[in-house]
Amino acid sequence: MKFFKILFFIFIFLNSGVKADLNNNFIKELKQGGKLIFIRHAYAPGNGDPQNFNLYDCSTQRNLSENGREQSKKIGDLFLENKIDIENVYSSEWCRCKETASIAFKNFKTKKFLNSFYSSQFAKNRKKQVKEFQEFINNWDKKKNLIFVTHYVFISEILNYAPSSGEMVITDKNLNIVDTLEIEY
Repeated sequence: MKFFKILFFIFIFLNSGVKADLNNNFIKELKQGGKLIFIRHAYAPGNGDPQNFNLYDCSTQRNLSENGREQSKKIGDLFLENKIDIENVYSSEWCRCKETASIAFKNFKTKKFLNSFYSSQFAKNRKKQVKEFQEFINNWDKKKNLIFVTHYVFISEILNYAPSSGEMVITDKNLNIVDTLEIEY
């Protein structure tokens, strides 16, 4: 039994150190600037949106939980505490993305190309959104960091990566993944 306790403490100690190193690398990359940061909206329980979904009525959408709001605050704190330069923050028009952006960064602009195309109602927009995103990135000056608060399906489509709620994915200007960081809720 004593052996397992020692093994457990070693695992916790090593795991904490690795996590700290990963955070340091993440911060180092952001401080260099010129990165794209994709953030999947913070935790919003469930999957998809209700049948009566209306883009302009948050009460009809799947929204952040209290844990999701706390997670959003942690995301913003990471950027503030580490003095990370951000050129702009862009959000999907969905309420859970706008709330994540608002809590984490206060100021943001919405972009339709960041919207979800998960439901059949919006699936037809996928190719157009990807094209508009590519055009937007092609016009970016690549000096400071840009943040995109969006959805699983958008990040998965653009980066071929499956993010968790509140996870941040850093890419270079060519959309190569540089690092990821999952903020717990």
